Amino acid sequence: MGLLAFSFALAAFVIRYQPHIEHYIRSIGPGVAVPVATGIFAIVASAPFSVTDALAIMNGAIFGPFWGSIINAVGILFAGAIGYWINRHATHLLDLDAALARLPGWVKRFRVGSPMFLIAVRIIPGFGGTVATASAAAFRVPLWIHILTMSAVAIPVCTILAIFGDRAVEIIHGYETRAHMYILHHRPHWRFHRRHVETPRPTGPTP
Repeated sequence: MGLLAFSFALAAFVIRYQPHIEHYIRSIGPGVAVPVATGIFAIVASAPFSVTDALAIMNGAIFGPFWGSIINAVGILFAGAIGYWINRHATHLLDLDAALARLPGWVKRFRVGSPMFLIAVRIIPGFGGTVATASAAAFRVPLWIHILTMSAVAIPVCTILAIFGDRAVEIIHGYETRAHMYILHHRPHWRFHRRHVETPRPTGPTP
C-alpha cells in the first residue's frame, strides 16, 4: 500500500509539473528519453508485486497518448520476457502453492498454467500478475504464450492509463490557465483619487 501511494503521488507530481519535465526531455532529446522510459517501465513491470499503473499514467502525461502508449506496450513485452526469466531461475522465492490457494474461486475454475488461467489471474491487481508469471515459469508455459496473455490484459489497461495521464495534464493546466486569466480580469482594482492641493503662494508685496 505504501508503494502504491508513493507511485501515484509521484504520478501527481509529474502531471503537475509536466511542462518543466517536457522541457527537460526535449533538451536531452527523445532518442534518449524514450528508450530510458521504456527500460524503466520494463524493469518495474517485471518486478514481483510491482504497480505499473502510475508509471503508465506518467508516460502518457510526459510523452502524450500515442508515444506514451507505445512506450507502455513495448515495456510490457520486455517485462514479460524479463519476468519469465527471473521466475525460471528464482521460483523458490515465491510460495506458489500458497499463492494459488489464495486465488478466488472463479480463477480456480481454469487449469493452472492454461492461457485462460493466465489471463484471468492477471485481472487481480498487483498480486495476480506476480502469480501469473510465476505459474507460467513453473509449469513451463512457452514464452510466447506468457507474453501474449500478459499483453492481452496489460496493454489495453496501460493504453487507457496513458490517455488518462495526457487528459489529466490538459485538464489541470487548462484549469490553472483559466483561473489565472479570471484573476487578472476580475481582481478588484482600487482607485485612489488624489486630492489636488494647491501650492501655497508666498505672502507679501509682489515685485
